[in-house]
Amino acid sequence: MSRERDVGEVLADICEEAAALILPLWKSGLTVFSKADESPVTEADRRGEALILQRLSAAFPDVPVISEEDASEFGTPDAIGPRFFLVDPVDGTKAFVRGDPNFTVNIGLIEDGRPVAGAINAPATGETWFTSGGAAMKRSPGGAARVVRTRPWPQGAAVALVSHTMKDETAQKLAEQYGFDLREPMDSSIKFCRIAEGSADIYPRHGPTMEWDIAAGHAVLAAAGGQVKTPEGQDVAYGKADAGFRNGWFIAKG
Repeated sequence: MSRERDVGEVLADICEEAAALILPLWKSGLTVFSKADESPVTEADRRGEALILQRLSAAFPDVPVISEEDASEFGTPDAIGPRFFLVDPVDGTKAFVRGDPNFTVNIGLIEDGRPVAGAINAPATGETWFTSGGAAMKRSPGGAARVVRTRPWPQGAAVALVSHTMKDETAQKLAEQYGFDLREPMDSSIKFCRIAEGSADIYPRHGPTMEWDIAAGHAVLAAAGGQVKTPEGQDVAYGKADAGFRNGWFIAKG
């Protein structure tokens, strides 16, 4: 059994445990606080992160963790070693706050600048996607885990997943640039998972994200046969401490 497989399955269990903690707070009218950058944060983010950090510390005591809420409160480290976790306890907080089901719990493991293992849970549906033995797996409530793969690019019906806030003219430009036919607005890293399981084809992101937003999704999509590249065709790199762990533009596709 490979190390990646062990890690991905452990991360899946931790994501599901955090999701069970977060889900009762969804649609509960909980208070929304503003972070330093004015983005929203809720009690769900804080409770989920505390549980994830506790579980990772117990399972992988020697591996450092960079997590969204801690980073927004205390800042990111000036340097990081070659192996570390990236955690986003509630990706898609805006969706969570407005009662939309597309929010996720994300944990990704980085080694030497690339994501080698990851897990994502969608608490609203109970779906979990994770890496295992070099493959991408999905499990749904009451079902066994199954392998998922990206699909070939469909002629005349390629589906792009885009942000809810994307303007129509921007979407049109991207459609011409990347050759997709249909688009569906969707929040959070679930976009990577829908491409990984073959229900969509591309996620072009010409806007800011942080490494913890995409690391787990990148790991799952890569294991499913997809890729996450810069517009210049380079692999998206991780551990960008000098940039505050911010990403540039990228394109995720099957």
